[in-house]
Amino acid sequence: MNSIFVLSGLAVFSLLAEILNFRRAIFPVVIIGLIAAAGLLVLDWNRDAAFFSNMLTFDNYAVAFSIVIAVTALLWFLMSRKYFEDSATVTDRVALIFFSLVGATFMVSYSNLAMLFLGIEVLSICLYVLAGSNFTSIFSNEAAFKYFLMGSFATGFLLFGIAMIYGVTASFDLATISSVISDGTGDKEAWLYTGIILLIVGLAFKISAVPFHFWAPDVYEGSPTVVTAFMSTIVKIAAFAAFFRLFNTCFSTVYDEWVGVVQILTVLTLLVSNITAVYQHSVKRMLAYSSVSHAGYLLISLVAMNDISASSILYYVSAYASATIIAFTVLHNIESEEEDAVVDHFNGLARRNPYLAACMAVSMLSLAGIPPLAGFFGKYYLFTVAFESGYVGLVLLAVLTSLIGIYYYFRIIIAMYLKSTDRTTSVEVPLQHTIVLAICMLLSLGFGLFPGLLVGLI
Repeated sequence: MNSIFVLSGLAVFSLLAEILNFRRAIFPVVIIGLIAAAGLLVLDWNRDAAFFSNMLTFDNYAVAFSIVIAVTALLWFLMSRKYFEDSATVTDRVALIFFSLVGATFMVSYSNLAMLFLGIEVLSICLYVLAGSNFTSIFSNEAAFKYFLMGSFATGFLLFGIAMIYGVTASFDLATISSVISDGTGDKEAWLYTGIILLIVGLAFKISAVPFHFWAPDVYEGSPTVVTAFMSTIVKIAAFAAFFRLFNTCFSTVYDEWVGVVQILTVLTLLVSNITAVYQHSVKRMLAYSSVSHAGYLLISLVAMNDISASSILYYVSAYASATIIAFTVLHNIESEEEDAVVDHFNGLARRNPYLAACMAVSMLSLAGIPPLAGFFGKYYLFTVAFESGYVGLVLLAVLTSLIGIYYYFRIIIAMYLKSTDRTTSVEVPLQHTIVLAICMLLSLGFGLFPGLLVGLI
């Protein structure tokens, strides 16, 4: 819980820094604050404390995902230093990021539907602004407008679903809702199931599952690259942790009534995202569809819910975040030369900067699920969950779509190592990017070689 106070305090400090002229001190304070927040979260391990009249619960599930969010945010700040160099907007951008982190923490630790809604809105409103933070780009303005309109529409579904669940159970508390549903809802079952479907629609938008993914490619492409990296990692982690917590806690007793809907979403997400990604030339759009596909893999754990689902999700999002931070850090450096990087802009990168090429190769191999990197074991654990629950067909489909994914991930690797380019100048990499890439590569390799570091924690 103390981590929320730290994150909120950093957001307020950022706003005051504008008035007190502390802009130069913001970045060091941010880094120290995130390290402190992660440390405080570690101290909350095994405490299972509840706050705000049991509206927030910091059990090991919440603490584990909050630590992943804090560490990812720390790496993200290091890779996005250039984004905060504009002294006119630095305080606003830092404040928005930290308020969104507070919302993300609410989403992984809520035990009340009102707090879930508050967390989603705090996170989303900040991102609507950040998506349009490149004032000189019409595409950034378009991204913010699309994200706001479609996000607001999806929030309506979510809120209506929450209202229906409240109408059936007379409570927003997850434990009470679970108890009422277990005892039976009588003639209110139709309203209960309608509420669950509406919740699925609202949360499916947040994780960009098909067919609620149409906003993702345009928003990811139009937003500043560092904001896209934030949405691809922290938002995805928080949204899916919230999705799983809700359905595992409240609706597991009526699993048979909603699992078919989620299974359809999973199949559509895996097929549409991977097939569409093959035809993308813009690397940001390819990574957008890649992000959608990983939402499909994560949905497998919700379909095949069992005792190891939570651990497999934690491992998968950790592996995915480390690989994605690498991809967007490299892309950020390529975009210093090209405004909208396409696959051909990676041609010959291995000769222009071997370190960048090696890092990007590790990222692509991990996202594709190639051993011994963490991405392989992330998919292995999710597939194991589904196989043990009897969803053999879903596993076969996931393996097939993973093979399709190998094609478009390997396009980047082939371009870097096997294709030539007219450019001969070296790609300069800032020191903080070198550090971020090294840390993320170590995490991808470390989690792959020692999966026990995360599996079984929750």
